[in-house]
Amino acid sequence: MKHIEALIEDGGDITVGATGYIECAATVADGHTVLAMLVRRDGKTLAAHLKQLDRTIPRYFDIGETSG
Repeated sequence: MKHIEALIEDGGDITVGATGYIECAATVADGHTVLAMLVRRDGKTLAAHLKQLDRTIPRYFDIGETSG
C-alpha cells in the first residue's frame, strides 16, 4: 500500500470505520482536501478495501478525480 504510506508520510491521513448508517467507510485526505471516500461492500475484506483505497489515491493526482 505504497500510496497510502506516501500520503501519510507527506502529512495526509486515512480514516476507516463506521459513519452514520454505513458500517465501514474509508476516507483519504491530504490535509486540505478529501481525495476519496469509499464504502466497504458486504463480503469485501478489510484488506481488499484498503488495497482499493490505495489504488484510488494516484487516480486523484493523475486526473483530478476519484471513483470507488
